[in-house]
Formats: sequence, C-alpha cells, structure tokens
Amino acid sequence: MSRLRWSALGLRARLMVLGVAGLSVGLALGGVVLLVALGWTLQRTVDEEAFRTADAVARLAAEDALPDPLPVAGGQLRVQVVDSAGRIRAASIDADRLVPMVRPDQLAGEGRRRTVVPGQRLGWQGPVRVVAVPAQAAGEPVTVLVGRSTVDVRHATQAARTVLLVAFPLLVGLLAVVAWRVVGATLRPVEALRSGAAEITGRDAADRLPVPASQDEIHRLAVTLNDMLDRLSAARARQRSFLADAAHELRSPLTNMRTELEVAQRLGDRSDWPAVAADLLVDTERLGRLVDDLLLLARLDEQPARPPGPPREAEPVELGGLLAEVAARRPGPRAAGTAVSGPGSPASPVVAGSPVVSGSPASPVVTVAVAGSAWTVGVPDELRRVLGNLVDNAVRHARERIVLAVEPAVDGAYHLVTVTDDGPGIPAADRERVFRRFTRLDEGRARDAGGAGLGLAIVRELVRRGGGTVELADAGPGLVVRLRLPLLPEPD
Repeated sequence: MSRLRWSALGLRARLMVLGVAGLSVGLALGGVVLLVALGWTLQRTVDEEAFRTADAVARLAAEDALPDPLPVAGGQLRVQVVDSAGRIRAASIDADRLVPMVRPDQLAGEGRRRTVVPGQRLGWQGPVRVVAVPAQAAGEPVTVLVGRSTVDVRHATQAARTVLLVAFPLLVGLLAVVAWRVVGATLRPVEALRSGAAEITGRDAADRLPVPASQDEIHRLAVTLNDMLDRLSAARARQRSFLADAAHELRSPLTNMRTELEVAQRLGDRSDWPAVAADLLVDTERLGRLVDDLLLLARLDEQPARPPGPPREAEPVELGGLLAEVAARRPGPRAAGTAVSGPGSPASPVVAGSPVVSGSPASPVVTVAVAGSAWTVGVPDELRRVLGNLVDNAVRHARERIVLAVEPAVDGAYHLVTVTDDGPGIPAADRERVFRRFTRLDEGRARDAGGAGLGLAIVRELVRRGGGTVELADAGPGLVVRLRLPLLPEPD
C-alpha cells in the first residue's frame, strides 16, 4: 500500500489494518510452531514405542529365549534380530527373514541408534523409522531392529495443517470484525471530542469539551484540553480588559488635549498660549508614560518564561547607591529635600528640586537608609524602573516622609529593600488586587494626580523575572513595600 493511500485511510481503518496484520502474522507463526511441535511429539512417541519393543526383545535374546516368530502387538511394528554377519536370527511374523531392514554398513556401530528408511524396502508406504538396540544371544552379539511406519504421523500433521488452513482465514475475518467494532467503540470518545471542538466558537466562556467517564488517556486528554480552554478563556478576558482599559486611559489625555485646543481656538487671540502649551505638555508627558508602560507590559508578556534566577543580561548592582540615585532623580517641583545616609553617600542632605511654592502643600521628605553594602544581581534599568515606580507611588500618597531602606543579607538568603510612607495605607483585602493592571482603589480621584494603575503591575513582573518577590504590609500608619532580591553569587 502506497504512502498516499495509507494516509488517506482513517485512524480506525489504520488501527484495524495494523491489528489484523499483526494478528495474522502471529497466528501464522503460531501455526508453524504448532505443526512443528506436533510432528516432533508424534515422532518422539513412535521412537519411544519402537525402543520399548526393542528392549523387550533384547531381554529375551539375553535369556536365550527368542521365540520364532517374535511376538509384537498390532501390525504397525516389524522386528528382526540380526547377528554380526548380517543373518536374520529371528523375526516377527510379517518381517522379512532374508534381508535386514537396514543396510549392513548401518549395522556397524555401538549404542542405540535410529534411522529412516524408505517404506518400499519393507513393503510399507512412506518413510519408516527403524531403531537398533545391541544385545547378546547365546554369547554372540546381535542387533535388534524394530521398524515403525510414520504414515499415521504424516496423516495427523496433514490433518492439523488442513484444519489450520481452513480455520485461519475464518478466524482472521471474525477477529477483523471484532477489531473494527472494538476500535470504533474505543475511538468514540475521540469523535465526541472532535465534535465538541467543532462546536466551540470561542465566544462563550462556558464552552467545554465532553469528558468521558473512563479514567484512561482520552479522559486525561479531555481534562487537559479543557484546562487549556480555561487558560485561553482567561487570556482572552485579560486581553479584552487590557484593551478596554488601555483605550479608556489613552482617551482621557487625548480628550483633555482636544478640549484645551478647542477652547483655545474659540478664544483666538485672547488665549494664553503659553499656559495651553504647558497644559498640553503635561498631558503629553502623561500620555507618553502610559504608552511606555503599555509597551513594557506587552514586551514582558511576549517574552517566553525563563528559568528561575537572574537573566543573562544581569550584572552586579549595589542597592544602596541605586536607591540614592532614584531618590535624587525624583521629580522636584514639590520636593523639599532628600536626606541620604549610609556608606558611600553624602554626609549632608542633598536638596532635589525647587523650593516649595507658597500656598502649595510640601512634598514628603525622602530618606535613604543603608545599613551596609548590599550587592545583588539584576538588570540595572529594570531595578531602577522598579524602585522609581515604588517611589512615585509613595510620593502620591505620603503625607510628610518616605524612607527607602536596605537590609543586606537577611537570613543569608536575600536583600530586603523597603519603601515606607506615612500615607493612608492599603486595606489588607486590597493588597493583592493592586498588583493587577489598571487597578486604582480610588476610582473617583483625579487621574492627573494618580497613575494609570500599571506601576505596581510592572513592579511585580520585573521583580518576579529577576528572581525576587514583592509584598505590601502595614507601616502603622502608612504602607511599607518589601522587596526581596537575590544575593550576588560568590565567584567559584
């Protein structure tokens, strides 16, 4: 069968063909083995009967009590007692008394022997088994010859072969019918899975494949496919929610920009274009940050899952210096100052930003407290993005102060980085939810004052990919964000 025709067959037909072909080969080999075993067993029975008769005649010869003719049971045996000169000393009633059953050269030798001679030599049809047993008669060596026809053995093997040749095709046909039905019953759950998959449109989240009751491979396949459908459904739901939230967030600054431009256009020469430009710049910066966050999350989603541990592009990073750098780069229109302490840091506060504007609330003071050198391994830009997002989030909610701290080698397993503010904090029930994308606990606040709800989602994703963890806890009052970052591995 050509490969094209074979591939055109259905799975049920291919399984049946393979099963029937294998069964046919097995039955054929079994039939051959059966015929060989049957022939060998019958032949051994003939030899044993002949040797028993020869041994009995040899005992009579040793006692010098050979009758003439020699008595044998039935007409299937012929017996001769031949001396060393080839003369027949005694024979059964139907045996030749002049010519031995075997040639004189075959009589020479010692021990018990067996041979096959043509049946025409003894007046029988077919081959004849002849056994020779040495004996003593009146002190002279003689040989007892016993011939046994094998025609009944040949008839028995021919009958068995005929039965096998007739029964073999019938048995193969019957087994083919049974195999067809059994394979069809076995593949019925697969057909049900195929039909269920064809009916799934992807629009209904409740679409599922039928799970067979049998606890076999098909059952496990159906369960695995349904789990895959659950993951795909969850991914589609996240994608739809992401697109809807992204469109909503992008629409807000675009709407503000359009409104400001339309108002300025109607006012004409009376418009304060420097103020309009400043407002548009604020909205543009907000739009740019939002697009950057969306692109980062999209890029992180597209990257394949990597094994635990730092990525290939990771390098040693000193956390104390990185915290001081992030604090110093904090936007400064509301900053009153940044106090930095710890090894390698300036001894006096470093003022970042401009003085407080009269009538505007003072920004919280950011303090960096480093207990010692803390080296981790990671991507500097990613760690800088993580700490920057946490500081920005703390600045939006803190009242008076923010403390950035590093506790090196906690339990000898990781560095603990904390960002603590004295703001209102986050309820324990919402601390996990805020790590989801586009999550804001106060939906009614001004969007310009708050973020798009992507900062903490980016933090968790980058920290997880770097082999660390992030969690929120009470600071009493306020909130503390705890980062656990891996230690820098010691060189071998």
